Amino acid sequence: MNLFSFIECANQTQSLKALFDLLVTCASEEGFTEVTYGALTFVEPLRLPGCPPPLVAMKAPPDWCQRYLERRYYAVDPVVRRTPMYAEPFLWDQLAKEYQLQECEQRVLEEARQAGLKHGISVPLFGPAGRLSVISFASCFDDADPEGHVMRLNSLAWHFHVAFAEIAKPSNSACDSKVTLSEREKDCLRWVAEGKSSWEIGKILNVSENTVNFHLKNAIRKLGTANRTHGIAKAIRLCLISAPMPMVA
Repeated sequence: MNLFSFIECANQTQSLKALFDLLVTCASEEGFTEVTYGALTFVEPLRLPGCPPPLVAMKAPPDWCQRYLERRYYAVDPVVRRTPMYAEPFLWDQLAKEYQLQECEQRVLEEARQAGLKHGISVPLFGPAGRLSVISFASCFDDADPEGHVMRLNSLAWHFHVAFAEIAKPSNSACDSKVTLSEREKDCLRWVAEGKSSWEIGKILNVSENTVNFHLKNAIRKLGTANRTHGIAKAIRLCLISAPMPMVA
């Protein structure tokens, strides 16, 4: 299942379990079969059974899940603790290099590796009112290449996050359908979704790079999103732009 298929299916479900299963399926095809979603700075009322806060949904080896929950490892997990310090996706292998981890944090990472979570990527996800969530992807393969999958998993995480926000949104909340974007803002978002840089988009649209950045910032502000990837995910969810079609070999 590619990203386009994930978006199409995600737009048709109102079930957290179904949406999370879709996420696991897509991540597994990238070689990252274990997935966890958590709400770090607020209590998300919609969670899968057996997931205490800050966990919302978790798919990992059963023995590791049981140990992680029973020993309350989420209280000392360095991924949970350090996510607020990152604005972009990060590799678990970076943590020990960039921070002096406490013994309890090192133990969580080591036990996770022993349980089969050998390589991990975490994606910080930002929401309104300072809300911070995180999706973590882990691989059981020794030769997994986290760096080679960061971009695709980052995009997948943001699309899941936006779809989940729609499912969890209170029925009396404000309607996002009132968001309107100019045609130029939509054009810029479409090309970013195709993997183009601001410079490349400027050449395509025959405008300056600064003009492209101006339109993208306006679109992100109107959508109430945190960055370009988040903006694209929400614009697609609101049918303001179309999801990029998968490349045909």
